[in-house]
Amino acid sequence: MKTEILKMLRESGGYVSGQQLCEKLGVSRTAVWKVIGQLKEEGYHVEAVRNRGYRIVDSPDILTAEELKSLFHTKWAGQQVVCYKETDSTNIRAKVLGEDGAPHGTLVVADMQKSGKGRRGRAWESKPGISIYMTLLLRPDIPPVKAPMLTLVAACAAAEALKKCTGLDVQIKWPNDIVVHGKKLAGILTEMSTEIDYINYVVTGIGINVNTEQFSKEIENKATSLFLETGSTVKRALLIAEIVRAYEEYYAKFLETEDLSLLKEVYNERLVNRDREVRILGNDKTYTARALGITATGELIVRRQDGTEEKIYAGEVSVRGVYGYV
Repeated sequence: MKTEILKMLRESGGYVSGQQLCEKLGVSRTAVWKVIGQLKEEGYHVEAVRNRGYRIVDSPDILTAEELKSLFHTKWAGQQVVCYKETDSTNIRAKVLGEDGAPHGTLVVADMQKSGKGRRGRAWESKPGISIYMTLLLRPDIPPVKAPMLTLVAACAAAEALKKCTGLDVQIKWPNDIVVHGKKLAGILTEMSTEIDYINYVVTGIGINVNTEQFSKEIENKATSLFLETGSTVKRALLIAEIVRAYEEYYAKFLETEDLSLLKEVYNERLVNRDREVRILGNDKTYTARALGITATGELIVRRQDGTEEKIYAGEVSVRGVYGYV
């Protein structure tokens, strides 16, 4: 009921009478009054005016299932939400839920995670109350070989949502980093459980530095946050809602062709290294080439100094800028 009351108050644009809430939800005025009291205890500024009703003046920066679901306008993404104050990692929790039969579109969110990781096992620095740690559980009916493309789908969605919510010039560093002004803002990690010819489930985790005010000396030259870029705090739930909306939209485009044909232009427009020299770092060789863009299946096309072009696969190499991170 709390979710429905939040949603009605948000969507009204003004006051909602207690009678309207009672009739819509089929509950007593006492039940409504109790929920309003709970909201106030959680930090919501709810104004009550006699003969007019209730309206939300301001919301706290909290991540609860009720707060998130009251902001969603999706068909399947985030229809089931699991929130943690603290957990090991949202990807781990989503995988457990996947094994237990949780439905397609289940969203896992944590206020803090202790064992977050990025691509190739790198650690993701996590602190409570200031960042976004979220994972979508998917059950796509596609061959397992196509699942890695979902990382790039998520990158498109996250970049669009961040741009819409903050106005920042958000770019993508192939294949899974979101960057602003040459520094990493967010990372994406896709993992899956498969059989030989079908997918049990896929989990796509997104970690975003939102209201971090300072980074450690080790990473301050290559990491940034929305707070550092905009000078103001950002409500995390609003951003998550926008990411989920954009992901549902881009996922539908992906399923139309089961590749990135309909998203390639969107991705390439945001590709930070496009038409720039990059270093290709492999296990047995390192060389410089010019990044041209991605293929319809998500590989990075590069042109070597001798003019030959080749496709780079995300699982095999890393790509860096010639003079730094990008």
